[in-house]
Order: sequence, then structure tokens, then C-alpha cells
Amino acid sequence: MKNSNITSRLILLNFLEFAVWGAYLTSLGRYLGQIGMGPQIKWFFAMQGIVSIFMPALMGIVADRHIQAQKVVSLCHGLAGVFMLGAGIYCLQAGSAVQFAPLFVLYSLSVAFFMPTIALVNSVAYFALENAGKDPVKDFPPIRVFGTVGFICSMLLTNFLKIGGTAMQDSSTQLLSSGILSLILCAYALTMPACPTKKGESQSISDSLGLKAFALFKDGQFAIFFIFSMLLGASLQITNGYANTFLGSFGENPALANTFAVKNSNALISISQISETLCILLIPFFMKKFGIKKVMLIAMFAWVFRFGLFGLGQPDMPGVLLFILSCIVYGVAFDFFNISGSLYVNENAPKEVRNSAQGLFMLMTNGLGATFGTLAAGKVVEACVYNNAQPNWSNAWYIFAAYALAVGVAFMILFKDPQKNKAQ
Repeated sequence: MKNSNITSRLILLNFLEFAVWGAYLTSLGRYLGQIGMGPQIKWFFAMQGIVSIFMPALMGIVADRHIQAQKVVSLCHGLAGVFMLGAGIYCLQAGSAVQFAPLFVLYSLSVAFFMPTIALVNSVAYFALENAGKDPVKDFPPIRVFGTVGFICSMLLTNFLKIGGTAMQDSSTQLLSSGILSLILCAYALTMPACPTKKGESQSISDSLGLKAFALFKDGQFAIFFIFSMLLGASLQITNGYANTFLGSFGENPALANTFAVKNSNALISISQISETLCILLIPFFMKKFGIKKVMLIAMFAWVFRFGLFGLGQPDMPGVLLFILSCIVYGVAFDFFNISGSLYVNENAPKEVRNSAQGLFMLMTNGLGATFGTLAAGKVVEACVYNNAQPNWSNAWYIFAAYALAVGVAFMILFKDPQKNKAQ
């Protein structure tokens, strides 16, 4: 591959990577609710956290020692695409008689192979940029932004494209769309530069899995940081799993059924991803002005508003403005903690375990935190909505907001500002 076009090639790689995810991540819950699987939504979204605990590490070992990273990306997307297509075809054939077990198995196998590709695509991009004489720290972030653009475009396609008179956000065709995009990326990944492997280097299993980073728990502040990363990670998948289902529930009210927020809920939620893209640009200013602890606190309290505004909102005017504000706040809630948390790890972890510590941060947030949080949120929604004679979504959102508030207050009290510690 010529160095002159490496940036555009990597932009397309990232665009497709997140378009695969955006095709269904925010709309699957609505479809599941419509086919009578509302109480099972939690298992579909918890599975993403469960596989994130071990699959990225396993595929990372394969890419490090046995198969070039770009080929592992291709293999994973090939398998993810086949299983997701299988899930979509099964749903189309089953119609209104979709059963939980076959759909969940096919979906789980797909996400098990998709989740490792997020980190692997980063690795492929870093090597390609270095191989082209570029600086990944400087040149990768503008490329990664196009991943979020791909996610947004895929969400909007799912929202507005109607097949057979039915919007994709209301049907299983969103699974077919994701599967097709995965297979396209399966082929495209093979055009990336060949990444090196370390076949001749011996490495312990603990090194390969990044287990040495767990020694950071001996440091009291790092232990607090990682524990709160898990607690805040519990919030990550809640709106992905339930926001669209919640907005769709207003369709049962004839006076609200034709509002934009109900008929185009995926488009409304896409404002969250647009905000996420823009908020990345604010982080350098906020980090310089307030420091890491205050930026992380801003993120934690932003989750309070994210959930609380959903509880207060309505699909018609002026209530829909609260939904829009919740989506705008999401960019702060998501970016400010994930990026500032990553920077905290980078600045405070010893160099010899810095990469492993980043993996541990992801494990606590997107693995353990997201898994337990999704399952707990499912219980809350069941109690307030599915097992309640008078379903009350607002109560569920208020419970989530109260949880985020408690986490934020406890973090404010227990976590010490690292900048102040260094100054002492």
C-alpha cells in the first residue's frame, strides 16, 4: 500500500468497523421489545460485556503470536458477519414466532467475534501509520472520528430505510445490514499492510493476558479508580439497551404515536453520537482548566442528567427538548470519563505495565461494569415496566439517575486529585 493514501484507507477501515455496530446497537432493544422479548433485552446487551472480558485478550494473543493482525480482523469479521446474517435470516423466517434460544446463540457468537476487532483495528491502524512514517498519537484521532461518523450513518440508515413498508429499526433487517457490512470489512481488512507477529518471542501467559496490571490494585488510589471505573461502566449500556424501547413505548398512545421521537427514535438517539464526536474536541480545554478528577466528576454527574432527563421527557413539545438535551449530555458523560480515565492510567501507571493497565481499564468498564450494570438495569426495568400492572419507565430512569449520583458523590469523597498529590 502506498504511503500517500494510507490515511484515506484507514478512514474507510474505521468507518466500516463502527458502521457494523451502529446498524443494531441502539435499535435492537426496540425490535426485541416488539417481538415479546423485552425482559430478555438485558441478556443481549450483557453478552457484549461478557465476551469483552476474555475474547479481546484471546484474539490479541493470536494476532501477536500466530496470525497477522489484519488477517485476524478479517477472520473475526467473517465469522461475526456469518452469524449475524444467520440471526437475521432466522428472524425473517420465524416472523412473529422468534424464539429466544436460537436468536441469542447466533447473536452471541457474532458479538464474540466482533468485540475483539475494535482493539485489533486500532492495532492495524497504529502499525500502518508508523510504517508510513506518521505519528499515531497525532494522526490517529482524526481517523478514529470517522468511526463515530460510520456509527451515526449506520444508525440513520437503520432509522430511515424501510423494507417492505417496515423501518429497519422495527425489524430484524438491521441484523442483516450489520452482517453484510461485516462481510465487506472481512474482505477489506485483507488490503491493509501486513502486521508483524512475534512467533519467536517467548512470553508468559500472565504477560499475554495483561495480568501483571492487577498489581496496581495494591495502590489505594488506583484501586479506587478501577473500582469506580467498574461502577460507572455499569451505566454504559443502559441507554443502548433501553432508550429506543422506551421511546417506542409511547407509540401505544395514539396522541404520541406519530411524533418524530417515536417514529424516528434511532435518528433522535444519534444526536448522542454526534455529541460524542464534538465533545472529544472539548477535552483538552477541560483537562487543562479543571484537571483529571474534576473532568471525571463532570462525566459522572452528566450520567445523572442523561438518565434523569429521559425520565422527565415526553415525545411531543416541549418534552422532546429534554430528550434532545439528554442526548447532548451523553457526549460529556461518555467521552469525559473514558478519555480522561485513559489519560489517568497513561500518566500514573508504570511504563512496563502501561498497555496492560489500559486493557484493565477497558475490562473494568466495558467488561465487568457493563455486564453487571446491564443485568441490574434489566431487573429494574422488569420491576418498573414488564412486571408492573402500570408500567412506569420514568421510575426506572430515576433509579438509574440516583445510582449515578451516588457513584459520583462517593468518587468525589474517596478519590484524590493526582495533580494535587504530585504538588505536595
